[in-house]
Amino acid sequence: MPIIPRPSSSAIGRHQSGTGLPGLLALAFAAAVAATVSAILVGTLAILLANDRLPPLDALLDYRPRIPLRVYTADNVLIGEFGEERRTFVSFADVPAVLKDALLAAEDARFFEHSGVDLVSVARAALVNLVAGGTEQGASTLTMQLAKEFFLSPERTYTRKLTEIMLAFKIEESLTKEQIFELYVNQIFLGKRAYGFASAAQTYFGKPLAQITAAEAAMLAGLPKAPSRFNPLVNPKRALERQRYILRRMHEAGALTEAQYDEALKQELHYVVASSGYHVAAPYVAEMARQIALERYHEDTYSAGIKVYTTILSTDQQAANDAVRQGVLAYDRKYGYRGPSAFIDLDKDSERAETQIEAAVSEAIDVDDFLAAVVLDVDPKKVTVSRGRGRLIEISGGGLKFVAKSLSERAPAARKLRPGAVVRVVKGKRGEWEITQLPQVEAALVALDTRDGSVRALVGGFDFTRNKFNRVTQAWRQPGSAFKPFIYSAALEKGFMMNTVINDAPVSIDPALTGGQLWDPKNYDGKYEGPMDLRTALAHSKNMVSIRILQNIGPQYAQDYLTRFGFDPARHPPYLTMALGAGEVTPWQMASAYSIFANGGYRVNPYLVSRITNPDGRVLAQARPEHAGDESLRAIDSRNSFLMDSLLRNVVENGTGRSARALGRTDLAGKTGTTNDSYDAWFAGYQPSIAAVAWVGFDQPRKLGNRETGGGLALPIWMGYMGKALAKVPKEALPLPDGVVMINNDYYYAETTPGQGIASLGLTDGGVSSGANAETIRDQLF
Repeated sequence: MPIIPRPSSSAIGRHQSGTGLPGLLALAFAAAVAATVSAILVGTLAILLANDRLPPLDALLDYRPRIPLRVYTADNVLIGEFGEERRTFVSFADVPAVLKDALLAAEDARFFEHSGVDLVSVARAALVNLVAGGTEQGASTLTMQLAKEFFLSPERTYTRKLTEIMLAFKIEESLTKEQIFELYVNQIFLGKRAYGFASAAQTYFGKPLAQITAAEAAMLAGLPKAPSRFNPLVNPKRALERQRYILRRMHEAGALTEAQYDEALKQELHYVVASSGYHVAAPYVAEMARQIALERYHEDTYSAGIKVYTTILSTDQQAANDAVRQGVLAYDRKYGYRGPSAFIDLDKDSERAETQIEAAVSEAIDVDDFLAAVVLDVDPKKVTVSRGRGRLIEISGGGLKFVAKSLSERAPAARKLRPGAVVRVVKGKRGEWEITQLPQVEAALVALDTRDGSVRALVGGFDFTRNKFNRVTQAWRQPGSAFKPFIYSAALEKGFMMNTVINDAPVSIDPALTGGQLWDPKNYDGKYEGPMDLRTALAHSKNMVSIRILQNIGPQYAQDYLTRFGFDPARHPPYLTMALGAGEVTPWQMASAYSIFANGGYRVNPYLVSRITNPDGRVLAQARPEHAGDESLRAIDSRNSFLMDSLLRNVVENGTGRSARALGRTDLAGKTGTTNDSYDAWFAGYQPSIAAVAWVGFDQPRKLGNRETGGGLALPIWMGYMGKALAKVPKEALPLPDGVVMINNDYYYAETTPGQGIASLGLTDGGVSSGANAETIRDQLF
């Protein structure tokens, strides 16, 4: 039952008919005072009777805020946050004075004077509610709001209000004003999953609480009253009105000078958009870290304030992001505009059309800075689009270059820009707008420290919000020619030398050696150049040479040898197709495997998380990385590693990877990879301290295009990353290991020099065989 009965309509009518306005006001004031006194008396009695039945204050006295899981780079840059409540704890002493003043002005001007309940505010609220005939206005102090936040439901009843008052008195008896204020600042919900003002400052303005201005503080202080109603991103006009009210109250209270007040009113606020909430984007890394934490800490993962520190370097990650983005967009633009993603029939009624536009934009979902919009008007020189809510964008000049053909009257219907077309627009660095499209192709890049396996950068795809599939760790793809170095490494252990001459001539492969049908492999360019040495064959990625090598050493031996690099033998059947990378690998595996060539022959397992701590910094888990140089980790002979490094550097200097020479370094090595029909494009390579792998392809495998190669698609991405990652890294050469000798400007095992190792292979008739005279390999597998 309400403590103050709601007056009947007949009573209100009698007062209206027999009393003037002054009489009504006097009567209302008397009734309000009487109601207030009655409420206080009843409340006091209730406190005396029910105080023992109030919930204990353990949640306040032993405050353990629900703090989300946070993921950081190695250099302490936040890259991920997981949990229902975003919260960053801040002590009372660290709350800036401008926010304290804004909160007191907005919510509780006499906070430091009352003892939990402000009787003046209670009387004022009672008067408003009496006139309204309900519970239109509360009189909650900060202490009362805190009580409601921790212990009560949001319902508006007098019974709940009395309980709130009793709890407020109890809180004031148990805690100091500073403690109460500190709890309020950290606990209160402020919209967008932000709990507490430190989190809200980051969520709305992308800055630490200590750096907010008076205008920003007033905007944040307006949120507790109704976070959704006064959200500046959703209801900017209403939020601005409340902010200005709070600024006026601050000015009247003396918290702002006249000049400060004017400056705050004039300040234009800039908000953080959802897609740029972190200074460095690493969503695939953050998700991997989340999974690691969840496996360890289960239900506490999202509320215990756990911090996960990854091995990622923020500058490397940004370089990787930029490289992947540029590579994907360059490929996408090369194949032209595919047309609008959808079409809607715009209603002739402007209000209904606006509703249609908002629905279409919402359904399309913005992807990073690729914003959805609906075309309103089109002519050959200008296109007007709408983002909804009257947000119009005019695009002209260079902004229409990419879609020029779709502006023609003769453009196919599916590609033609017309009113109702749903498109993507991007704002350039100079503020100019352009119509573009979301790429369909995907790409990935991962980079490791070759000495200990720490991951320096990882990009699992073009956009995480659109597709969370991590192509670095989850995509099993054919590596193509990027796999050949592992076959060559195996061959060095079987007597092959740098000057071993092998015939680059056509072969036909018996079905027994392929696991299927008769196979007539070809070189990528369709050309055959006859006898050549091992170094030249790898540099130019000659398929026929790789097949002959594998046939000579035996596919079973090669399959066993691959396990030294961490490959799963089951994914690489012992057939001659293995020579051309017909098995399956992930970019993660390839980066780890290439690191072995870079670090002198040691297999160090990649790792992503360096340590996990609690909110106070106490270490809960610590990585114990392996290190190159530990002989227990040796995968291949140091001499093998050195010779392979020499071969792979030659790929960059003189072969399919020669575009990398543009980086101006002499310590780069690697191998391009292009699979059959150009379904996958790779570049795997390294500098002695960093190994990186780039991949390009479609999630549902299909041709990337005629003549598309790893050197043309993946290598530019690799170069974009490595150019920045190595900017301050000095050039480095691998030391010459014992047991390697130089003869005629080339390297050999001391026990396998010219005259001792395999001199030649496949030299039938001393030259190139072709057509019907092509050599047919029928030797047994084992």
